[in-house]
Amino acid sequence: MSLRDAQARAELKHFRADVIVVAAYGLILPQPVLELPRYGAINIHASLLPRWRGATPIQRALLAGDRDTGVSIMQMDAGLDTGPVLMQEKIPILEEDTTGTLHDRLAELGAKLIVQALDVLEAGAVKATPQPTEGVTYAAKLERREARVDWRESAVSVNRQVRALNPSPGADARVRGAELKIWRCATAAARGNPGEILSAGPRGLCVACGEGALVITELQRSGGKRLPAAEFLRGFSLSAGECFEAQ
Repeated sequence: MSLRDAQARAELKHFRADVIVVAAYGLILPQPVLELPRYGAINIHASLLPRWRGATPIQRALLAGDRDTGVSIMQMDAGLDTGPVLMQEKIPILEEDTTGTLHDRLAELGAKLIVQALDVLEAGAVKATPQPTEGVTYAAKLERREARVDWRESAVSVNRQVRALNPSPGADARVRGAELKIWRCATAAARGNPGEILSAGPRGLCVACGEGALVITELQRSGGKRLPAAEFLRGFSLSAGECFEAQ
């Protein structure tokens, strides 16, 4: 049932809620819904607003190479994550962070902050700070094409892509006609033609990028399991000199 439906709003009104708390909802609440609770609707948003308003703030932060992110507790209004901020806290993005690990850390932080914010709200001591007009960015939904690795990009960029798409949907690559998912990797200073396999061994699969190289340490063949590179190569042998297909 849509919240734009009069019956749905009537059911919400029946609860006589003091506040509505929203997390990872993905839709804008209609104005009549925002006006139902005494304290309105509060959103737990996984970014340092106004940076990365929208649906995929964690993935976009990783793709952009941001050094920090955080959680913003904001008062919802008619816009897309445009309301005033009640509380905000920053955390660093670690070099090994994926969307999965970063999500979990932000969820823990968000749970802590929303409890604090509700206590402050009930005490009448809340201070809502309008978001600045500078520094606004939008975290658009990921498109299917963004999952395909372009080996002409730098190893740093591909590494960010792999981390941002873990645990879903995974970074796609194709070699010898086989579709693969790349789940974990690191960068290296090696050089070669983009997509060229420079080495394949127990430490991983080293593939040249437009700048630097990517050492793939965990990957998966279509229909198979996620495997460490050494185990994967025992069942799907790849050799130096072979090339991943272009985007």
